[in-house]
Amino acid sequence: MLRQTLNVKGMHCASCAAIITKKISKLDGVKDVSVNFATENATVEFDPAKIAVHDMDQAIGKLGYNLKAPDQNDHSAHTGINQSKEDKMKELSALKAKTLFALPITLAIFILMMWDIAGRTLYYVPNLPLPMELFNIVSMLLATVVLFWVGQPFLHGVMTFIRHRVANMDTLIGIGTLAAYIYSLVITLLPQLRLIFKLPEYTYFDVTIVVIGFVVLGKYLETRSKFRTGEAIEKLLNLQAKTALVWREEKEIEISINEVKIGEIIIVKPGAKIPVDGKIIEGQSTIDESMVSGESLPVDKKIGDLVIGATINKQGSFKFSATKIGGDTLLSQIIRMVEEAQGSKAPIQALADKVSSIFVPLVLGIALLTLALWLTLGVSNLGFSTALSYGILSFVGILVIACPCALGLATPTAIIVGVGKGAEYGILIKNAEALEKLSKIDTVVFDKTGTITTGKPVLSDLVSLNDQWTEARIIKMSASLEKLSEHPLAQAIVNKAQEQSASLLEVKNFKALEGVGVSGIIDNQAVIIRKPNLEESNNEVIKSLQSEGKTVVVLEVEKTTVGIMALSDTLKSEAQKAIAKLHDKGIKVVMLTGDNHLAAKYIAQQAEIDTVIAEILPQEKAQKIKELQAQGRKVAMAGDGINDAPALAQADVGIAMATGTDIAIESAGITLLHGDIAKISQAFVLSKATLKTVKQNLFWAFIYNIIGIPIAAGVLFPIWGIILNPIFAGLAMAGSSVSVVLNSLRLKTKKL
Repeated sequence: MLRQTLNVKGMHCASCAAIITKKISKLDGVKDVSVNFATENATVEFDPAKIAVHDMDQAIGKLGYNLKAPDQNDHSAHTGINQSKEDKMKELSALKAKTLFALPITLAIFILMMWDIAGRTLYYVPNLPLPMELFNIVSMLLATVVLFWVGQPFLHGVMTFIRHRVANMDTLIGIGTLAAYIYSLVITLLPQLRLIFKLPEYTYFDVTIVVIGFVVLGKYLETRSKFRTGEAIEKLLNLQAKTALVWREEKEIEISINEVKIGEIIIVKPGAKIPVDGKIIEGQSTIDESMVSGESLPVDKKIGDLVIGATINKQGSFKFSATKIGGDTLLSQIIRMVEEAQGSKAPIQALADKVSSIFVPLVLGIALLTLALWLTLGVSNLGFSTALSYGILSFVGILVIACPCALGLATPTAIIVGVGKGAEYGILIKNAEALEKLSKIDTVVFDKTGTITTGKPVLSDLVSLNDQWTEARIIKMSASLEKLSEHPLAQAIVNKAQEQSASLLEVKNFKALEGVGVSGIIDNQAVIIRKPNLEESNNEVIKSLQSEGKTVVVLEVEKTTVGIMALSDTLKSEAQKAIAKLHDKGIKVVMLTGDNHLAAKYIAQQAEIDTVIAEILPQEKAQKIKELQAQGRKVAMAGDGINDAPALAQADVGIAMATGTDIAIESAGITLLHGDIAKISQAFVLSKATLKTVKQNLFWAFIYNIIGIPIAAGVLFPIWGIILNPIFAGLAMAGSSVSVVLNSLRLKTKKL
């Protein structure tokens, strides 16, 4: 059996993925199929001796979809968008043009539509100041363009349904708008026919325009969101170094990163980006791994230590042997993990797509059955002309009242209001899926650095070992020396001196002692700031500070240790309160970090976190999320580093700090401005309120169909002689839309 990921084109909604899955899974030789609407991929396990990709493509080709193996040499095959950037931009641009054309017309017609209905039903509302004949002609022209240009995919959905009996949301919209259009066209162009069959002069061109306009807007926003997801992967790819400095033929040669071979000796100079993964064989340095590890503190490296491609060399030169290249590097693995974790996690709107497969044939069946009953039972009791008139009214009324305008508005309107409400509180929401999933979360996993902590090292502790050396004097002397250092920890000491407005001293003979510290001459005294030696490591003060996971350095003047300084990451001021609020909601809190156990445990105790998982590799974070999910837990992940991207994508909901990396933000469904984790609790309140509103909207969208369709069919006629005129079918449809919009607007008053 061969397992292969293939590109799919032509999908418009979640039900498209279901149709493709069903079709391919029935083919001989196919064992398993998983179609991902979000990434436009299909993972198929099949026997190549029995079936080929070409055969699968032909099977779904007649339904309007295409399937092909990705070009491994095509850079865009790794971006999650399955098309070149130029092609996707063209598609997005075309959809934007349709949206910008249809939306102003939609809003204008919707206002006139509501005015006309109100004028016909409420005596105190004046009628439209336009002759009905003129209004019908203008509406007909506009509806023709909107239906046959903007609404082309919906008409294609109708044809696919007729030919192959497969229905999606496009089919439902296409049938409703096409029925309204054809009926209205007959009324407008054949007035004699209307008089013969005693049909009302009211048309439904406005229904066609309004439904297509709002639905196309939603599709444009969805396509734009998917395109941005592809850009996130593209940014990850751009982190890679483009070239490598290798040692060949007894000299340094700069080559493309693609030409590097396993075992090749690579030279890295200060400030350079490490091209591939490997092991140091000569020299030592300090490397900034924050872009992969998320940890703000640089890491000292020596012979035998591993280095990671795309990280940055801060100090010193070294040579290393390449151990992993190309798709085997850690960065490439992270990219693949993000792609795999970005699943088609259907939001509640998928309910509409599922219902459509039953609802479309059901509504059509009811409409045709109703017409047949009027032409049989009705003719014998009322005569042909009257029965036919009532039959046509019922047929059109059923299709119009079943038109899914409210169904199309149910989720988008609630999401638009909910997202706007979140923005007021600094909670940026990427899509409806994130809000739906967040309401069901029972576990929140936090990255440590930059999420729970500030991510910036500070001088947290200072101990004088000599009465003559006050804290102020130690800081002044230390900062004078460290101001010449490139090490990030040095900046924390300099910042402390600046806070105290200390005037720094002149330094002579400054030296960076790689892997040890820095030295120089100040006031004719030999000064060194270094790591504690073996004897000093047994000092109770130093042991206590190190037990809290802090980085300890000592100040040595004229070979005498005069002070101890501890540097550490600090807990965010709002962390304790934010975690307490999550506990109040019954949510379990887990901290996930690549930092050492001591530092992680110290921070966790301060923040009162339930569970700590420390010293894990970047690629293991997503696996830990999977393990929690395997236990049946609904998991949200909050992080800010590139190493968090796979975990953010794997989690049911990814929450990124706006102070973090672009990649983390792009991989997450929710972003918190200013990195304020106190907003997570507010996001939970917002998600529950929004999801509740969406469910209410879907109720109102369906209730009009449930009540209106039987009335339109004429169930009340035998009792009270009542039949639902299409005018009132339009009013009911509009009423459902208004109910949905007004209900969504209530979210604006919600306090988070």
